[in-house]
Amino acid sequence: MKRKEILRWLREPNPAELMSLYRHADTVRRTNMEEAVYLNGLIEISNNCQRECAYCGLRSGRTNLKRFRMTENEVVACARKAVLFGCSGVMLQGGDDPELTREWVADVVRRVKAETPLAITISLGERPEKDLRAWREAGAERYMLRFETSDAELFQRIHPSLSEKRVNRLGTLKKLADCGFKVGSGIMIGIPGQSYESVARDIELLTELHLDMIGSGPYLPHPDTPIGSGQMVQVLPPGEQIPASEDIVYRLTALLRRLNPRVHIPVTAALATLNPNNGRELGLMRGANMVLTNLTPLKYRKLYEVYPNRICLREPADGASEALRGRIRSIGRRVAASSATKPRVSNIPTLLL
Repeated sequence: MKRKEILRWLREPNPAELMSLYRHADTVRRTNMEEAVYLNGLIEISNNCQRECAYCGLRSGRTNLKRFRMTENEVVACARKAVLFGCSGVMLQGGDDPELTREWVADVVRRVKAETPLAITISLGERPEKDLRAWREAGAERYMLRFETSDAELFQRIHPSLSEKRVNRLGTLKKLADCGFKVGSGIMIGIPGQSYESVARDIELLTELHLDMIGSGPYLPHPDTPIGSGQMVQVLPPGEQIPASEDIVYRLTALLRRLNPRVHIPVTAALATLNPNNGRELGLMRGANMVLTNLTPLKYRKLYEVYPNRICLREPADGASEALRGRIRSIGRRVAASSATKPRVSNIPTLLL
C-alpha cells in the first residue's frame, strides 16, 4: 500500500467504503491470527517521571500530583491476580523513573517468572542498554516503546530532551532488538500540529520496523500540561490537522493490520475511554487482537493520571473480570491461552528522532 492510498483511507468520507476497509482488515486478522484475543494485565508500577513531555499528566513539572512507586511484593501480587483472571501476560509500565533501578526491575521480573507462567512486557521509557540487557536476561520477553510521531520537529517540541543529547527512540528500538526483545512501538494520533501526511509516514515506518506489537491510541488532553492548557498548540492550515477521534483510531487499526498481518495490535485504554460502550469490541472487529486490562491497585490507579477520566476508573476495579471475557465472546472471539511468539529481528532504519 503506497502512501497515497494510506492518505486516501485516512481521509475517506464514505462510511460504506470504510466498512470495506474494516472487513478486509478483519479478514487479514482472522487469516493470520485466528480468533484468539490475547488478554494482558497492565501493572502501572510508578507515576514518577523525570521528563517534561508536553502532553503527559505524569510530567515532572506537575507538582500537584501525588507520586507513588509500588513495592516488589505489590507488583508480584498483581501478577498473581493476572494468572487468576486468565491473562497470558503482564505489562510493567511506568514513567521514566530513575529509582526503578536495573537491579530492582530485574528482581521483579525474575520473581514474576518464577511464580507465574506469564509473559512479561516492560514499558519504562528510554533506558541505558545495560538495563535493557539485564531485564531481558532476567526473563522479560517484550519491550514497548512508542515513538509517538516520526515528525522530528513535532517530536522535539512535545518531548524535550533531558540533556544536550537528543532523544533517539528509534535508536533505542534497535538496541531492544539487539538485546533479543520482541519489540513493540506505536504512535499517538491527533497531537496538535500533527498532519494527515505525518500519520501516513508513521504508518509506513511502523510497517518498516517489523514489530511484534503496535500499540497506538488517540491524544487525550490533560489540562495541567502545556498542550492541554493551550499554551503550546501549533495550528495547521485548514483540513491538515488529523483529529484525535474514535473514527481515526479505527482507520489506523485497520490500515496497520492490512500492512502487518501477524503483528499484535492491542485495543488501547484511550480508545476505550473515548467509547466505553463498545470501543474495545469495534477495535477488535477492525484488526486488533489484544486487550490490555488494568490490574493496578485502585489507590495507585487513581494517581497514574496520564490523562483525566481514564476508562479504568469507570469500570470495576478488577478489570479482567468475566464481564470483559463475555464482551470478547459476544463478537465471536475467544480469550487466548498464551501470547508466545518467536522473537523478531527488527529492521530499524537509521533515523534520528
